[in-house]
Amino acid sequence: MISVSVGWQMYDLTRSALALGFIGLAQFLPLLSLVLLTGHVADRFDRRHVARICELVEATAVIVMCVATVYGATRPALLYAMVAVLGLGRAFETPAQFALLPNVVPANIIPAASARVSTFQQVSTITGPALGGLLYAWHPGIPYGIAGLMYVTAFALMTLLRTRGTSVKTSGPPTRESVFAGLKFIRETPLVLGAISLDLFAVLLGGVTALLPIYARDILMTGPWGLGLLRTAPAVGALAVSLLIGRRPVRRHAGHVMFGAVAMFGFATIVFGLSHWFLLSVGALVVLGASDVVSVVIRSTLVAILTPDEMRGRVNAVNALFIGTSNQLGEFESGVTAALLGPVGAVVLGGCGTILVAITCFRLFPSLAGIDSPVAAGSAVSALASKPVPAS
Repeated sequence: MISVSVGWQMYDLTRSALALGFIGLAQFLPLLSLVLLTGHVADRFDRRHVARICELVEATAVIVMCVATVYGATRPALLYAMVAVLGLGRAFETPAQFALLPNVVPANIIPAASARVSTFQQVSTITGPALGGLLYAWHPGIPYGIAGLMYVTAFALMTLLRTRGTSVKTSGPPTRESVFAGLKFIRETPLVLGAISLDLFAVLLGGVTALLPIYARDILMTGPWGLGLLRTAPAVGALAVSLLIGRRPVRRHAGHVMFGAVAMFGFATIVFGLSHWFLLSVGALVVLGASDVVSVVIRSTLVAILTPDEMRGRVNAVNALFIGTSNQLGEFESGVTAALLGPVGAVVLGGCGTILVAITCFRLFPSLAGIDSPVAAGSAVSALASKPVPAS
């Protein structure tokens, strides 16, 4: 709901593709500047408490936007500031939550658990934008108010979460070695490096999210409800596939499946970019979301299984930076490119770039392409997890 509301509100205020791109940049900068600190926090303190504090911070930001909208005090600068606060909360929350999953379920069912997590995320992603678009058309402040209540609810639910083992808590001052341990682990583990690099460059080039308000208003000639459906469409495809993977995880030829899914993501992006027919655009976004969730589940399974628990926060902080780079910075890239080439040229060029990235990474990381089963791959390199890891 926040994405739809902020995007439409910013475009109403500015009529600028570049302004939409700066929304992504405002979310990304806190993640970039604090990546080493956020990983240490997730490994040093109870990850559940970290997530709870972040959810309260995020609730505060959207409530401020709600009040400003209700009283007609919304300005681009205020939206950017509150989006940056949301980015700050997510910078700390994301590695803590990513690191929690292996503490909740056994390693052998992480693929299925990752798919189930994706399923619930997609359900919220489907209902959120569609509901946000309808509520924004009723009154722009309503989506922000409901989102604030949902963050408070998330805070309460995180309090009830129970883990299988003791939460990671380490003592002692951080050292240079411990600060950079996550980066070192990723660099020395080709499977992890290749997986998160593929996400970084593929989605960085192929993202279309920031330009959806332009497509809805100026190309597909629809309104806030249409924007809500466009934002929902990728989640519909992702939900269908995540339900399937949850019951039947990818057990064979996972590497080839992942690279094929990324290439399909690029192809669907091109189709969307060229489409002037609303139903075809929605269909392309459905395929885009379905292909994306396949690679996401495989990549998240690899990272979860290969990373030792005592440094999952640091590794996932770097992983979150890569994801944030591909998503938020990708929105900035899309806005800048659209300002130069127009929205259609920017989206088509990005889709072509995604396909090129898939081909390039396939050749650069043959061990990743050759994975048969993510769980088996984790067992094959389990010796890495048993090596001593610098304390936080």
